[in-house]
Amino acid sequence: MLNRRRVLTLGGLTVGGAAAGLLLPKGTPPHVQPLADAHMGGQLAGTDMAGMMHHTGAVPAAAPPPPVTPFTTAMPVSPVLRPVARSSTTDFYRLAIRPANLEIFPGTTTPLLTYGGLFPGPTIRARTGRAVQIVYTNGLADGSNVHLHGGYTPQDSDGYSMDIVSPGASRTYRYPNLQQGATLWYHDHAMGFEADHLYRGLQGFYVLEDDAEAGLRLPSGEFDVPIMLRDAHFDENAQLVSDWPAPRETVLTNGKIQPYFPVAARKYRFRLLNAANERLFKLNLDGAELIRIGSDGGLLPAPVPETELSVASGERTDFVVDFGKVGVGKQLVLSEATAGPVLRFDVVRSAPDPSRVPAVLRPLPALPPATVTRDITMSFDFSGATPLALMNGKTFDPDRVDYRIKRGTTEIWRIHNADAAPLDHTFHVHLVQFHVVDRGGKPLLPVDAGRKDTVFVAAGESVAVQATFGDYLGKYVFHCHFIEHSVMGMMGQLEIVP
Repeated sequence: MLNRRRVLTLGGLTVGGAAAGLLLPKGTPPHVQPLADAHMGGQLAGTDMAGMMHHTGAVPAAAPPPPVTPFTTAMPVSPVLRPVARSSTTDFYRLAIRPANLEIFPGTTTPLLTYGGLFPGPTIRARTGRAVQIVYTNGLADGSNVHLHGGYTPQDSDGYSMDIVSPGASRTYRYPNLQQGATLWYHDHAMGFEADHLYRGLQGFYVLEDDAEAGLRLPSGEFDVPIMLRDAHFDENAQLVSDWPAPRETVLTNGKIQPYFPVAARKYRFRLLNAANERLFKLNLDGAELIRIGSDGGLLPAPVPETELSVASGERTDFVVDFGKVGVGKQLVLSEATAGPVLRFDVVRSAPDPSRVPAVLRPLPALPPATVTRDITMSFDFSGATPLALMNGKTFDPDRVDYRIKRGTTEIWRIHNADAAPLDHTFHVHLVQFHVVDRGGKPLLPVDAGRKDTVFVAAGESVAVQATFGDYLGKYVFHCHFIEHSVMGMMGQLEIVP
């Protein structure tokens, strides 16, 4: 039975490394029938919200997964998706959401859910000021949709949780790309399905580039490499085990287990995404310098040299490593504090290096003064037979608007984690980037710098963020980005009004 002790165990595993989840198992979301047609801006009609948010079943522990010899598989880099057409203002794409059997463990395959048959999905590289239009076709047996995480996007293309693309249907998403360059990502966000769908592989990079950033001469082209970290639990047949309380002890790096990546003796830019459903990664590179240059919303004001990077579920961080300081023939191992080695870099050749990391990257403009301050609390309620995941004391209701916000206004949100250790949360709001302005009176964390859309909130902690809500009108959600918490109801809804 799902009770307080088991949820607290979940929290401890999440922070400690071997994450566990309150996943809705495959097959649970029939509670959300029928699925409306995607072209009608479909809503989940007749939704049994309680039924789809709570899963109380437990399953026997699976046998250990097949052994893997470390650093014998090369880390793949997902190919860049090519447009099917171009106009003077827009790039047009098509992408199928479909199952695929892919090799994670050498010599065998694992059934996954994918974008275009790839895991991670193909990388979409876009440019500021040039629009992107993508037609997604849902080839799954379940409803799906797509959220551009970190995107400044009109409501009808946000991947709003209740806008479901029915099986066999297609939906067109339009991204104006009016924000500065940033490492964004796209993933499933269909209410009741998202935890299972993300866990099974529906994730990919959306890299937005701009001319100002290009002028800085940061590492680019083949030396600009997206890296997606996430975790999973597999059985002895290399099949994903997603039923709670299975631990997720296997870390995947671009979909592979402990791969290696050959590099030249020069500077590289890595775009690191934590795409785990519930995890805090703490990473080091054999003590080598990691020059952090970017956060969720783009470049930092100035580079920050570090030896450890902390990144929670949904967060991104861009960093530069100068392998020219290491030398040809040497190796560096990227390790996670609790999972151990996750990737080895092999310096295999010399190469010219015209790139640089300038002392000034991109100033962080001050936001207008806030006219509204709100308090938002994330918590679990253990008073009943089944725990409830709450945002401001309520589970998510698509018919309830929690905040109506006048477009163009600036607000401060004080985000509170009312749960005791070890129940941590992350907070993500759609539509806007924000500045972290306070962490309970304590110094801000290095990961708080720059423009953010996701922030880690430890048990018992409060974090204040400031955001300006732009011109797009309509309903958007905010939620815990420990996705199982969100599925259980830890999500609210805002509406931008004239």
